[in-house]
Amino acid sequence: MKRISVLFLAFMLFASFSFAAVNTYQVTGSVLEVKDDSITVQKGKEKWQVARDKDTKVTGDLKVGSKVTIQYTMKAVSVEAKAGKKETKKTDEKKTDTKKK
Repeated sequence: MKRISVLFLAFMLFASFSFAAVNTYQVTGSVLEVKDDSITVQKGKEKWQVARDKDTKVTGDLKVGSKVTIQYTMKAVSVEAKAGKKETKKTDEKKTDTKKK
């Protein structure tokens, strides 16, 4: 009985990790600026600034001009919800002339 309980708990733990998966995204481009807390990358005509911290894993020589691929996630830090205006429904009635001349 203990063996079944342990297997069940292990299965539940594994299942909880699989549901907690976080979507990751990536951006590839040339490095424009490297700071302790961010990396700025030129992707086409757009500049992307991605935050980083002490736990960010960097492989290779990260410097201005290097081509990099950055893996990142999006996470809400805080959310403040306010009551919005009530939406009014507008019906766009089209009148068609069905009379034939």
